[in-house]
Amino acid sequence: MRIAIFGGAFNPVHREHVKLVRAAIESLNLDKVIIMPTAVSPHKSGRLSADFWQRYEMCRLAFSSVPQAEVSNYELIRGGVSYTYLTCRHFAEVYKDAERYFLIGADMLDNFPQWKNPQEILSTFTLAACAREDKHGLEESRKKVEEQFSTRVKIVPYVGERVSSTAIRTLAALGLDFERYVNGAVCQYIEDNGLYLIGELLKVKNLLTPERWAHSVRVAVMCAKNASRAGLSERQAITMAALHDCAKYLEADSPYLAGFNAPDVPAPVLHQYTSAYVAEHTFGVDDRLLLDAVACHTTGRENMTDADALLYLCDMLEDGRTFEGADGLRKIFKDDLRECLKAALGHQIAYLQATGKPIDGQTLRAYNYIKNASV
Repeated sequence: MRIAIFGGAFNPVHREHVKLVRAAIESLNLDKVIIMPTAVSPHKSGRLSADFWQRYEMCRLAFSSVPQAEVSNYELIRGGVSYTYLTCRHFAEVYKDAERYFLIGADMLDNFPQWKNPQEILSTFTLAACAREDKHGLEESRKKVEEQFSTRVKIVPYVGERVSSTAIRTLAALGLDFERYVNGAVCQYIEDNGLYLIGELLKVKNLLTPERWAHSVRVAVMCAKNASRAGLSERQAITMAALHDCAKYLEADSPYLAGFNAPDVPAPVLHQYTSAYVAEHTFGVDDRLLLDAVACHTTGRENMTDADALLYLCDMLEDGRTFEGADGLRKIFKDDLRECLKAALGHQIAYLQATGKPIDGQTLRAYNYIKNASV
């Protein structure tokens, strides 16, 4: 008998999860795949999350068309943090005579050496990995794990498409369509139960043009994916991103701006202040960390917080931005938030100087501050 365990938060389960399991069944000639939703994931706090039974039910719906798949509640029953080595230890006893595999994506394979007791996992199960968009990255991770642990990693010949559970949660949080990423039954379940939804943000779309709303959504996805780097929860990251341009098209006499005292700043940056005002007084945001980030997302400011930096950079570098130098800044962003902030502020100042546009004093002070701080 050949079995495999496929574990994860499945928050939510998406089409690529199902495709990977089907590919593994075929390439490894599996008799059974145990789908294992984590009870409490050791590395995923701060995310918008469905509870265990909701994630279990979504898995049951998603894998209902795969006869070899069996969704397990073992990790919930065991309780505590969901460490893979404990799950593998248990199922190695249950299936003593089986050929056992643990299915894993390339991204998880890359950080496998940081898992708790990885050697025990390898003593009971063989890792079977597939690529996530990048075959080269998979081979690098495979080589690293094989050399470090003197083991062999089986490769499932399937390259997944770019699908992110974080992006799905962000779209669901903003009441947007995400059915292209999950099967119909799972989509309906999420919508029927209001999973991940941040209801107070649903009206932001009405204040923006379709193009500007699409930009705000891309910023929200990028912020959510990097929220932990700024010490934020996903809810915080999505909230500040969704609202960062909310007042961009409001006239000065708009009821939304009643009581707002406009600062003396260049017209292109005024909306960061009006958006912070509307976020607080219309949408009820009382988290000063988020309001301050919205209020400087165009200009920056001295001694920027990580939240400030994240919103500033995601606004500049979301996938829809195509200016010269964007890709270079994105590479820095992947490695170092503060270094990217310094480079991005410098880029903005150079651009404004070259085009003869006014430079807000806050931008100059922000750049000088971070440049001197890094000396």
